[in-house]
Amino acid sequence: MKRKTFDLRPWARVTQSTQTALAVPGYVIVDFTAQTVVRPLEVTRPESTICHLILDHGYRWIRCHPTGTGEGVMGAALTVQLNAAGQPVQFYVDIHGGEGVYEDGLPWHDDLYLDVVGDPDDEDRWTVAATEIIDADELDDAVEAGLVTPTLAAQTWEHARQIEAQLRAGSYPPVDVLRRYVEDPYT
Repeated sequence: MKRKTFDLRPWARVTQSTQTALAVPGYVIVDFTAQTVVRPLEVTRPESTICHLILDHGYRWIRCHPTGTGEGVMGAALTVQLNAAGQPVQFYVDIHGGEGVYEDGLPWHDDLYLDVVGDPDDEDRWTVAATEIIDADELDDAVEAGLVTPTLAAQTWEHARQIEAQLRAGSYPPVDVLRRYVEDPYT
């Protein structure tokens, strides 16, 4: 597993940005706003032919990172990407094998390679209309390289499917946490 820190400030695509980290009960929220983007980011997922613009001038990436699971415990962290009008354009869930928060307030996680992405509903942008589990090839490569056991890989798939089902059912708690944060930021 690779340890990752959610810190977008050094991102080469963005020349002007702001980033804040805020602890709330059970989570750390990291709010990154890209004011000036030199290269917008569009993604096309394997199961889709639609190109999604997820980063451009004025876009925000807001991470809802759990603080209660700890090192060596499977969990997940949600990042919602908002367009310049403040509407979600993508929900992105990192499946991880442990997490924590550094002294500077930024969260880290031990990446388990699989991610769950969700597309917002056209009517209610905070409702997930479609989901997809991505990066299975990366998990397979990690198993082959001995970085992840086959048992842990199977558990990762199960966890990703549970998150996917919660996103589709509208019952994944971090979505509500981020919606409340965006609509009425903690101060």
